[in-house]
Amino acid sequence: MPDALLIPASLHWLAPGEPVPPHIADWLGEIGSMTRRFEQHCREVTVQPVREGFVPRAALRPEEADALPDSPRYWLREIVLLGDGVPWLLGRTLIPEETLTGPDRALVDLGTVPLGRYLFGGAALTRDYIHFGLANEGAGGEACWVRRSRLRLSGKPLLLTELFLAEAPVYGAPQPTHQEGR
Repeated sequence: MPDALLIPASLHWLAPGEPVPPHIADWLGEIGSMTRRFEQHCREVTVQPVREGFVPRAALRPEEADALPDSPRYWLREIVLLGDGVPWLLGRTLIPEETLTGPDRALVDLGTVPLGRYLFGGAALTRDYIHFGLANEGAGGEACWVRRSRLRLSGKPLLLTELFLAEAPVYGAPQPTHQEGR
């Protein structure tokens, strides 16, 4: 997958209280699994890994480094999430090595499994915050919405950034669920 599909480093993060259209805010503010939310709008959600591996702290973007504790290494996972084969979301996850202990070491072996399937499969997950932002990613230069969450798995932090691509259901009118036909 080409680097052009990775989340850009320059994102515009909104200040608290900046207006967001209600239907967009509903999606960006989703506190449950985004994978499950997407599954209501397609027959199959799949993940295409773009990059996975350990990186040093120097490889983090400044705002990412500010949001995570010091660690010699971080697990970086960049993916494209697709709904029925159409790219809907770019995901970038950063996990301090110290978070990857015990059963949570399995996070480095997710491969094509959506992160949400792991994170929301247990009861040890909390979310510190969700920030909303914009990225100029569309082919015509249109803005795409993005969100960043710091999550805690058994009290240990990880950072998740999700960029909603132009074909994602977040931008369309509410659609009927495909769950009934399964």
